[in-house]
Amino acid sequence: MVATAEAKFSAPKIRQTNMLINGKWVESRSGKRFKTINPVNETVIAEVAEGDPADVDAAVKAARAAFESGPWSKMDARDRGRLMNKLADLMEANLDELAALESLDNGKPISDARAADLPLSIDCIRYYAGWADKLTGDTIPIRGNYFCYTRREPVGVVGQIIPWNFPLLMAAWKWGPALAAGCTIIMKPAEQTPLTCLRLAELAQEAGIPDGVINVIPGFGATGAAMVKHPGIDKIAFTGHYETAQKIMVDASTTLKRLTFELGGKSPNVVFADADLDAAVAGAEFGLFFNQGQCCCAGSRLFVEQSVHDKFVDKMLTSAKARRLGDPFDPNTTQGPQVDSDQFNKIMSYIDKGKSEGAKCLTGGSRFGNKGYFIEPTIFTGVTDEMAIAKDEIFGPVMSILPFQGMDEIITRANSTHYGLAAAVWTKDVQKAHRFAASVRAGTVWVNCYDVFDAAAPFGGFKMSGMGRELGAAALANYTESKTVTMSLG
Repeated sequence: MVATAEAKFSAPKIRQTNMLINGKWVESRSGKRFKTINPVNETVIAEVAEGDPADVDAAVKAARAAFESGPWSKMDARDRGRLMNKLADLMEANLDELAALESLDNGKPISDARAADLPLSIDCIRYYAGWADKLTGDTIPIRGNYFCYTRREPVGVVGQIIPWNFPLLMAAWKWGPALAAGCTIIMKPAEQTPLTCLRLAELAQEAGIPDGVINVIPGFGATGAAMVKHPGIDKIAFTGHYETAQKIMVDASTTLKRLTFELGGKSPNVVFADADLDAAVAGAEFGLFFNQGQCCCAGSRLFVEQSVHDKFVDKMLTSAKARRLGDPFDPNTTQGPQVDSDQFNKIMSYIDKGKSEGAKCLTGGSRFGNKGYFIEPTIFTGVTDEMAIAKDEIFGPVMSILPFQGMDEIITRANSTHYGLAAAVWTKDVQKAHRFAASVRAGTVWVNCYDVFDAAAPFGGFKMSGMGRELGAAALANYTESKTVTMSLG
């Protein structure tokens, strides 16, 4: 499973490690810095400025001024869209550098960053650039001699807290609708992966986005908590774990901030006996092992109809064993390391739980190599719905394959989770596909495919997988307020 071909890509230059406040790259007020670690070899990539409440307060003042009296609030919406398109142009021009920076900081294969993360990020910014001048209201007939209409106005200063699994893409998902709506931004990138967000902010400056519109404050949980509690921030958008979202809800209650959450999942991926098994195996492998299993919508509960279960398992084992672990800068590598030691240890603890609870580990289950946070692609069978590996979000390359007997059973079992982010079904029977799609409690359902994303298609969860939607026209509702205006006509 080792990638041995000579690497064709090299690590990029680290351009920026300070924080961006009001158009200036500055040290933190405290002078504190933290280390960002290369997950391949556990060495220090760089030391990054660590924000605290004083830095957050300075960023809020800058964002508030840019929103209320600065050029952003006075700029024509079409011109906002033009600047966003210029940012997308710069991202495209610097694609290789951004992909290499993402791979260095996160550990994902550079081939994935180039083929998925960067194109999707660029497309997201372009998509919302097109929305900037299309946020319209309604005229409403009401009783009496009145003219009534609505306006869609930006919610104001938004705090955005993003995760480490898709650092650049998550920044684009947050920036796109916020900028299109006319909001100003304070973003906290994940402490594990701050580098691409900082570089993206440099490109935003180069694109001509005015000072104070985008502010970036790296840091830890305390930095995010300061954002949530700050009365000058109108909305928090958070992507991450539901337990953190619960704390945000409590802290935001004092100011009644607007909140949207894109949280975790334990997504059911269902393969019926009539499916194209080769396509289902390929889709299931991608749906679980892509990004080292570090996807909120990973198909980690893989249900296979009993009559084809053994055949499917054999095919999946062959596919998983062909994965190539190694240097993310080697274009032949298909699986890199987990993002950090905490994530590595968490995943290994779940593998141990699976074994101790009686599941059968058919392949993997061990650390790969003696340096870095690599974990072998791991497949369990003999899994029951009550086992920890079938219930909890592992966020790693650990697949549980569970047999099922029929439609009624699988709908019940698929929904037996407090998550509801995504699901998939593989079948040639269109009636089965539609019945499952209508019955599963999930925000996204893929049919005969997995992990298909587009900037125009809303994404988000039911139940404890979140509230609100990312992407599409739906995301713009997160960043706008509706104002009703009623005028007497005499």
